[in-house]
Amino acid sequence: MKKGFLSILEKDGVNYLLPFILVTSCFALWGFANDITNPMVKAFSKIFRMSVTDGALVQVAFYGGYFCMAFPAAMFIRKFSYKKGIMMGLALYAIGALLFFPAKMTGSYYPFLIAYFILTCGLSFLETSSNPYILSMGSEETATRRLNLAQSFNPIGSLCGMFVAMNFIQNKINPMSTEERALLPEADFQALKDSDLSVLIGPYLIIGLIIVAMFVLFFITKMPKNGDENTNIDFLPTIKRIFSRKHYREGVIAQFFYVGAQIMCWTFIIQYGTRYFTSTGMAEQEAEVLSQTYNIIAMVIFCCSRFICTWFLRFVNAGNLLRILAAAAMFFTFGVIGFQNIFGMYCLVAVSACMSLMFPTIYGVALERMGDDAKFGAAGLIMAILGGSVLPPLQASIIDQGVLFNMPAVNLSFILPFICFLVVCIYGHRVYNSKYKE
Repeated sequence: MKKGFLSILEKDGVNYLLPFILVTSCFALWGFANDITNPMVKAFSKIFRMSVTDGALVQVAFYGGYFCMAFPAAMFIRKFSYKKGIMMGLALYAIGALLFFPAKMTGSYYPFLIAYFILTCGLSFLETSSNPYILSMGSEETATRRLNLAQSFNPIGSLCGMFVAMNFIQNKINPMSTEERALLPEADFQALKDSDLSVLIGPYLIIGLIIVAMFVLFFITKMPKNGDENTNIDFLPTIKRIFSRKHYREGVIAQFFYVGAQIMCWTFIIQYGTRYFTSTGMAEQEAEVLSQTYNIIAMVIFCCSRFICTWFLRFVNAGNLLRILAAAAMFFTFGVIGFQNIFGMYCLVAVSACMSLMFPTIYGVALERMGDDAKFGAAGLIMAILGGSVLPPLQASIIDQGVLFNMPAVNLSFILPFICFLVVCIYGHRVYNSKYKE
């Protein structure tokens, strides 16, 4: 047991099991935030009678916060410590979640976007702090395995987010469709909107209070100071140095496209499933709930696959496993586009098994041999999460077309994730073949 697990949490005779467990809990917390949010594109579109494209602004605000705060977070961490970076992230996370109450009181869509933006500024601090902190809790040889292990708990939080979204939001808001709401008198629509928003904000207020408790726990717990010795920022020289490394620079690009693919596959599985199931005569509300059930199944598979792939990394080169899974994801995405029946849904679920390895492996490979520069390197990789903000609205604009080239536009829109997986496959191939010469 020690050789296979505990040994990856030791360095210079120090055991990091307890701090590893505490920091790993943060992975589940931002997984919850990510995956309670994906179904909100559909929910906000319905509540405010908007198009899918307008609803996708939720993802723009959500992942825009990651982009804007990544390097400020890195400078904060460099100046202070990983622990204080995590605490700042938890504080912003809690503030953003609790702002859902005043946003609801306004009855307007845009205050929710502001709340999402602040919340994800906190997530940016958390991810910029936690990922390299985990990498530092042991030897460099086992760093990618250690990060994959920590990231394995991220989909557990995601599953909780999906479960809450389905059972406490989607199942609770009024089943009336967007088209039916558009026909309501203004007073009736406002009353319905207020009722649905009251349902929607409940889980966010609860998670906000949980995050406050986590903040207190980190405040009173003594944490190791790995990599906190150098407090000099040297911003521009450090940025120039890290982006001169090909395996890092191309890793940022690969991460941008991977996150875009992940968010597109998990966000628009609702639209994809709803289109298919309603075509069989199913009611829209029932079709949405069934689609979310498939989304939860996909996340369960994703979670199991991440643990399995972490074990495989003991024997298989990270770059090789990355390219194999990216190629498999391309194959299944092609099925998502081509099938117009339940097999397309099966393919979309199968894509999640292929995605499980990608984020932490790209992250770990890109930060190899970075030393203290890993703090700023981590920020660049977190900024790459912008892919989750840029690409979903493009897919949403395709979906809004309804039909393209005599095909359902929602099917054809998955050409974007296909292209993203191609980029990841190329990166994995280059890593495996050791193309990077520093």
